[in-house]
Amino acid sequence: MKYFFVYLLFFSTILIAQPNDKTDSTAYYSSLSNAFIQKNNYKDALLNTQKAILYAEKNKKIKDQAQQNLNLGKIYFDLKKFDDAIDTLLKSAALFSYFEPSSEQVATYYHIGLCYMQKQNYDKAPIYFERARSINDKLKISEVTELLNLQKGLIFKANNQLELAISSFKSIIAKTDNAILGYTKAEAFYQLGQIEAKRKRNNLSLNYLNKALDLNSKSENLEQKSNILLALSVVYEKVLDKNNAYFYLKQHLNLKENITILNNERLGIDDYKKFKESEKLKEIAQTEYENKEQEKANKFSKLISIFAIALISILSLLSLSLYKNNIIKKQSNLLLQEKNKELEIAKDKAEKASKARSEFLSTVSHELRTPLNAINGITHLLLEENPKKNQLDYLSSLKFSGDYLTKFINEILEINKIDSQKCEIEYTSFNLKELLKDIKHSLKELALVNNNNFKLEIDASIPDYLIGDPTKLSQIILNLINNALKFTKNGTVTVITNLKKLEDKKANLYFEITDTGIGIPEDKLASVFDSFSQGSIEVNRKYGGTGLGLTIVKKLIKILGGHIKLKSVVGEGSTFTFDLEFQISPQQESQMEKKPIIKYNAAKLLNKKILLVEDNKINQMVTRKMLDNKGIICEIIDNGEDAINLLKTKIFDLVLMDVHLPGINGTIATETIRTFDNTTPIIALTAISLHENREMLLSFGMNDVITKPFVPEEFYKIIAENI
Repeated sequence: MKYFFVYLLFFSTILIAQPNDKTDSTAYYSSLSNAFIQKNNYKDALLNTQKAILYAEKNKKIKDQAQQNLNLGKIYFDLKKFDDAIDTLLKSAALFSYFEPSSEQVATYYHIGLCYMQKQNYDKAPIYFERARSINDKLKISEVTELLNLQKGLIFKANNQLELAISSFKSIIAKTDNAILGYTKAEAFYQLGQIEAKRKRNNLSLNYLNKALDLNSKSENLEQKSNILLALSVVYEKVLDKNNAYFYLKQHLNLKENITILNNERLGIDDYKKFKESEKLKEIAQTEYENKEQEKANKFSKLISIFAIALISILSLLSLSLYKNNIIKKQSNLLLQEKNKELEIAKDKAEKASKARSEFLSTVSHELRTPLNAINGITHLLLEENPKKNQLDYLSSLKFSGDYLTKFINEILEINKIDSQKCEIEYTSFNLKELLKDIKHSLKELALVNNNNFKLEIDASIPDYLIGDPTKLSQIILNLINNALKFTKNGTVTVITNLKKLEDKKANLYFEITDTGIGIPEDKLASVFDSFSQGSIEVNRKYGGTGLGLTIVKKLIKILGGHIKLKSVVGEGSTFTFDLEFQISPQQESQMEKKPIIKYNAAKLLNKKILLVEDNKINQMVTRKMLDNKGIICEIIDNGEDAINLLKTKIFDLVLMDVHLPGINGTIATETIRTFDNTTPIIALTAISLHENREMLLSFGMNDVITKPFVPEEFYKIIAENI
């Protein structure tokens, strides 16, 4: 194991020759436990350690109890049962506190720290290492000091304080070699090798790792050797030395397999469960024993208590009769006060709910827009790389879905506007037939999942171009089709659109979405349009979903001037129908204006130097590629502090600054940059709604704002305008 040498160091005092008498004693059971550990038989080691603890408790030997709990905690640590180990070691530490400082106390606190290190809790681990160091300062055990320095370095490394970690590890390797210090120095060399590999100093890394391997051969720590071999393989792979990389990797895998076999032989899951159950039985038996003793001791006091209670009861009844009227008055006043408090609490809850909703919407906006920016960006890049014809349909569907999802997120974030009747209807010219075909194309993969036949029937007499809100119409139809496909298996989903009436340059259209799915019970037909309702708990568990889809559909149809109807039979399917009225666009297809193409001078971007400050790796890759495609030289920084320092010494034509960064955020970084640089344009990249934050972002010194997920042509245009 990784810390096997640590055990030898700390418990050398524990394993001093104990009396070898074959009698019922703590020392006897402890010696048996140690012998079973040497044989890798942890089942019997646990049982004998438990017997040693019971014997020490029975004979009220506190120091022996502390020592055996330390041994048990050690065994739990070996078995990687770190929570059990912490509980047991804390009990040992409490018992040792009654005695003068000792190496056993140091070992106890040190192992608690090791447990928290294994749990990656780097806040609690230093607390117990510091307690161990405080006691060791009195004992002055030099080997323990270096072990604590090693753990200090590991904590610095875990917290990315690499210079402090290097200093700690180098102080260890500077010590003179000896048998006891071998493991610690080997680990220090290994950690230095890992840090230098991370810094891409491969030759220096190999030097440290080879020294670590050499020292390890003296301590014979298998897990440490396995880690060193793997690290050597990785570094040799980086320097393209395939032979050595394969050689060390093969040794690592063989050694790892042997370690796994040894660990598996230690203790089975059933054995451990049985042991824990026996511990619980032991605690129950101890509690019963203490209860019996307490019962005997309290017999006399109970008799006295009965007389005292009787006397107090009589006095209480007399007092109660005297204060009865006064209490009734006080209770009435308290009742009124409680009602007032309830009203205040209800008011506070309503205000908190409103605030929580706003915070939720803000979080959803950021968390959904950031990955969606990567999806849309990668789709754009793939479409620009001349995909094959058989890939073009998929990419076009992905682009349509990404564009729709962007609009859909905006609609969801403005659901409060629907409830408050502040949702605005868009009036734009669109091709209904193409819209429905695009929706069908984007959902054909979903239809295949449940082996459904997806039909689209469009009345040919419907005018090609209508004026209305295509985004809300898409959201309505997509929600209904998604529901139909989800609740239908090996069936048919049909979307029908007919021209119902045509007059006064207005077209009244009939929409019908029919499926042959599971259907809805008659008593649930009205409630399915309620928020978070899906008919029944069983349906929710089987098919999933939030139950908001039909609620949104009903509200959007009402906003557009329609009314949705539902017919359904259990086991036969469901049919949703609604009518909507649209104005007929006077423009024909040949005369229709396409989506405005955002113009910009591409030559203006060539060879410009742009600093991208972005912590998301995927967005770094997508944005760099988009800039590279326009001949822009891009340099990437992933935090605000480094961006500030770089701009003090290097000139860029423009800075793209992500608002949400680790450490100081993009707004504070921009404000700091403006103290020494007022000329370099800085554009904010944000995943939050633009209309809510634009003025705020500009107030920090930013020149413009690009909202994620951004439209590529708009992205280039804003850069060209500011560069």
